Amino acid sequence: MAAASATTLSVGSATSFGSIVSPKLQSKAFIAKCNTRDYLRNFSGLKAEAFVRCESESSFLGNESVAALRQSITPKARNQKQRSSNHVQPQASYKVAVLGASGGIGQPLALLIKMSPLVSSLHLYDIANVKGVAADLSHCNTPAQVFDFTGASELANSLKGVDVVVIPAGVPRKPGMTRDDLFNINANIVKSLVEAVADNCPDAFIHIISNPVNSTVPIAAEVLKQKGVYDPKKLFGVTTLDVVRANTFVAQKKNLKLIDLDVPVIGGHAGITILPLLSKTRPSTTFTDEEVQELTVRIQNAGTEVVEAKAGAGSATLSMAYAAARFVESSLRALDGDADVYECSYVQSDLTELPFFASRVKLGRNGIEALISSDLRGLTEYEQKALEALKPELKASIEKGITYAQKQTVSA
Repeated sequence: MAAASATTLSVGSATSFGSIVSPKLQSKAFIAKCNTRDYLRNFSGLKAEAFVRCESESSFLGNESVAALRQSITPKARNQKQRSSNHVQPQASYKVAVLGASGGIGQPLALLIKMSPLVSSLHLYDIANVKGVAADLSHCNTPAQVFDFTGASELANSLKGVDVVVIPAGVPRKPGMTRDDLFNINANIVKSLVEAVADNCPDAFIHIISNPVNSTVPIAAEVLKQKGVYDPKKLFGVTTLDVVRANTFVAQKKNLKLIDLDVPVIGGHAGITILPLLSKTRPSTTFTDEEVQELTVRIQNAGTEVVEAKAGAGSATLSMAYAAARFVESSLRALDGDADVYECSYVQSDLTELPFFASRVKLGRNGIEALISSDLRGLTEYEQKALEALKPELKASIEKGITYAQKQTVSA
């Protein structure tokens, strides 16, 4: 069935409206908002948005669906003494650029971002094969308009006026390949792309996915410093996949509901530098020493688990896209004024003696509002030893990135 125009459904809780969606096609616009003071907990690691919002400018929700949705929302709003209102205006207002959009991560990531009710414009850039990806995504009936940009000559235009830049560009891991093996190729890719970001949208949030993140984020920081536009509050290494995996594996091991679960992961984004703080799991959960060892090692080596399972056909692209889309959505919510947005990310940090470190951060309109230091207090003996053990490797990766960027500047 054909729809007249785009529709968005954004649900800030675990509530499912699948049972009330009418098969009938209507064309009336409807938005229902119900704000609550108590923010809901995570669902599969996705932070709930403390509101239920439905926007429709087309056929997805019929009159029956609208009536049912109103009935489900209104009592809750009354109980919480909050206002329930109807508006007829779009909510999407942010521009997101994906650099490396035709790749294994870029394509599913672009699809997930296209589904966000906060995105008005999605810019897809790659050196080749991006036009078809954009054409395909443009048929999805969500508000975001999709634009494609191919090659270095169109890179600058892809970044004009962008609020969030996501960089999954680069070569993927292959069997037997370490993140360090990726360095020489991906380091130059990240450097070139971040230079373009600095020139065209220096105030944007920058999400670095390209591995090795432990080195590519410091490279990006040095590039931005050289351009005179470095804002440490807006540069992020996307380590969300480590949190997603930690939540999933712990829930499986302990038979817990994902909606309740949150496991902070600190350190870096490779091997032993990934440190899940199982003692800080919320809700509080007891682990045996054997479970701690098993879960920690699995979380640290989860990327290799996928690479080996795909037997040379790729790396963790789908789960990475999911995790990256979650971080994009969190960033957009923060930009949109949500005051309760927390994520783990690899950022410039003073929580340890290392200049970059992954921890939970509070996000706001201007980027990082606070580093959450409480997670690093009261660690178990196992976690404290693991923290000290990861520092030399993480320090070496950081220095490698900084040295690379500085050498490139001298050569230029």
